[in-house]
Amino acid sequence: MSLDLSNPNRTIHAGIILMGETEILDVAPIDFLHSLSPKFINVMPISDELKAKAIDIDFHWVTEKGEAGKLTAGISLNATDSYESCPPLDIVLIGAYFPTYTPSEADLAFIRKAYNDCSAFLTICAGMLPAQMAGILANHTCTAPRFMLPMLQQQDPRTKWVEKRAHHDGKLWTSGALLNGLDMMQLFVKAHWPELAEVAIPLGGWPVRSLDYDAPEKGLEGEIKWGGVP
Repeated sequence: MSLDLSNPNRTIHAGIILMGETEILDVAPIDFLHSLSPKFINVMPISDELKAKAIDIDFHWVTEKGEAGKLTAGISLNATDSYESCPPLDIVLIGAYFPTYTPSEADLAFIRKAYNDCSAFLTICAGMLPAQMAGILANHTCTAPRFMLPMLQQQDPRTKWVEKRAHHDGKLWTSGALLNGLDMMQLFVKAHWPELAEVAIPLGGWPVRSLDYDAPEKGLEGEIKWGGVP
């Protein structure tokens, strides 16, 4: 049974699946979830009532064999789990891998398992490609990097492709390119932990903008509430 992320009653397991060489900006939005953890929330000048709503989250950086993961700009990241050792994940995030990499059958099998186990499956930029290859986007409405949409609409009619910065369909969350992952993540946090989001979004300068690319930009919205006082 999938976990109720809004009222988990236990530690949430969030996993980032790394394949090939992953774009840094595609996985960076996971840090928004860290900002909701007691470690971060408890040092913020906010009310004790809000601090009590902090979310216990364990983060899993997952590669096929537990080897170091590669990120762009020459970063090497120690994995915490292999496909075999990783516990069932409640939240899954996949970013784009460098185009020279081809996901293996082991990658796709783990993606299917992670999707079946989780309560939320998030893709950023071309992170939707291995999810597409694994078959989990079929019969869903999704988005992808804007420049890829005409090709995807033509080549993959199993999925309804929409031109949005981010889109939510059931437990599947997809986004456009790179920084559209920030748009998706703030929507995700708002959906599950709105009281914490009300403080964290303006505090972190997260973008609050229309999901339509051509809508006028409004900039940041909302006010930070210190200690629960506007």
